[in-house]
Amino acid sequence: MDGSPPARFVGWLGGLGCAAAGYGVFQFLFSVLPDSLDGSAARYAIAGVSGLGTSVAAWLAAALLRARAAAATDPALAAAVGPAAIAPGAPGPLPQVFASAYDSLVDQVSVVDDPERGRLTGWPHSLGEDSPSRPTPVGTAYGLHIMLDLGVPDGRLSTGDLVDTLWRLRLPEGGWSARSQGSEARPEVTALVLGALARAGTSAERLAAEVDLCAEGFTRRLDRAGRESTHVVTTVLRGLLRAAPRCEVLPLMREALADGTVSDPRRDHLRCWGYRLQPPYGRPSPLHTAQAVVALDRAARVLGEDGDARAARARAAREDGVRWLLSCPDAPHDTCPDLENVHEEVRRPRTDDPSRHEVLNVRHFTASWLVRALLSPGALEIARTEGLEDEWRVRLDGALAAVWAGQTDGVWFWALGGGTDLRRPMWMTYQGLSALRAHAVWMYQPVG
Repeated sequence: MDGSPPARFVGWLGGLGCAAAGYGVFQFLFSVLPDSLDGSAARYAIAGVSGLGTSVAAWLAAALLRARAAAATDPALAAAVGPAAIAPGAPGPLPQVFASAYDSLVDQVSVVDDPERGRLTGWPHSLGEDSPSRPTPVGTAYGLHIMLDLGVPDGRLSTGDLVDTLWRLRLPEGGWSARSQGSEARPEVTALVLGALARAGTSAERLAAEVDLCAEGFTRRLDRAGRESTHVVTTVLRGLLRAAPRCEVLPLMREALADGTVSDPRRDHLRCWGYRLQPPYGRPSPLHTAQAVVALDRAARVLGEDGDARAARARAAREDGVRWLLSCPDAPHDTCPDLENVHEEVRRPRTDDPSRHEVLNVRHFTASWLVRALLSPGALEIARTEGLEDEWRVRLDGALAAVWAGQTDGVWFWALGGGTDLRRPMWMTYQGLSALRAHAVWMYQPVG
C-alpha cells in the first residue's frame, strides 16, 4: 500500500468511518459560518451538504486504497484490472490483429512461374501494388519473418515455398539486392535474407558460402558508403548474428558501431548515434540510436561482453544509448519528436560508372525500433539498476501507442505525398507486428 502522508491520512480518515468524518465537517462548518447567512436553515443546509460530500469522498478514497493494496499483493487480482475485469476470459485485440495480418498476406501473396528461375512465391516490396508484381528478396524475406513470428497457423502459406523462392532469387554471382539496386549484391539485403533463412532452419553449411561473400564484400575499400552508414552496419550485424554467429567479422562490426557514437550536449552529453558512423555524423537520432542498441544488445548475447576491452567499450556505448533514449525531454511520449519516422538515402558509386550513384531509399518506422530497443534485456537491466523504471515505462507506453495507431487490420501504412498516397510496405508490417508481439511476451503473467 502507498505509504505517503496523504495516503496514510486518507486511510486514517476512512478508518474513522464515513459518518464520523462527515459529522466532523458538519459541526465545524456550522460553528464557523457567519450569522449573516439567511437564518439557521441556510447554515444547516451548507454544513449538511459539505458533511455528506466529505463522507462520500472519504469512503471512495479508502475503498480505492484498499483495492490498490489488494492488487499489489495479489497478482491474480492485479491481472484482472482492465478489460479482463469487465469480461473475464475475453481475449484482447492482439489475436485478431495477428489473424488479420495473416489473412492479408495470404490474400496478396504473389505466385509467378518464371521461365528461368521456376515458381516464385512471395511478396513485392509493398502489399497492394497497382501492377502485377513479382516477389522480391526484401518483400519475401520480411514475409518469411512475419510467418515465423505468427507461427504459420495453417497450411495456406508454406514457409518451405518462401525459402525456395529466396534461393531462386539469389543473384547469379551470389548474394541478393533490392529491386532498385540492380544486379549487384548488397550486404544489407544479403544479411536480411540470410537472417530469414537461418530463422527458417536453413543449415549453416548451406549458408556458409553466402555469409563469406557478404563479409568479404563489406569492407571500407569495397563498400565505404555502407560501412559508414549506421543503418547498413546494424542491418548486416543483426543478420549475420542470426546466420553465422561465429563469423570473424562480427567483433569488428561491433567495434565500428560502438566507435561511431556522438555526444549530445542537450541530453547530459550522453552518447548516441546519428545516421553516419564517420564525420559528418549527422544530428543525434532516436531511430539510429535504437537500431544500434538493438544490434549491440544482440551482439552482447551472442559474442559476450566480458574480458575484452573492445567489448567493454561496446557495452558502455550501448548503455549510454539506452540512457539517451530514456532522457527524451518532450511530452506526450506517443507523439514526441523522438518518434518521428525517418527517410534516408544510401548512395553508392556505381561499379560500372563511378561518376554516377546508385541510390537506395530507406524509410524507418521509428516507434517500432524504440519499442524493440527499450524491451531489450540490456535496457531493462539499466532501468532497474539505475532507478529509471518510471522513465522507461512512460517512453515504452508512448512508443507502443504510436505503433498501435499506425495499423489497420494488422497492416501498417506509410504515407507519401503529404498523406495522399498510402503504401503498405512489408517491412513496416513486420516491424509493427514484431514490436507488439515482443511487448505481449514481456507482459505475460501466468495465472495461478
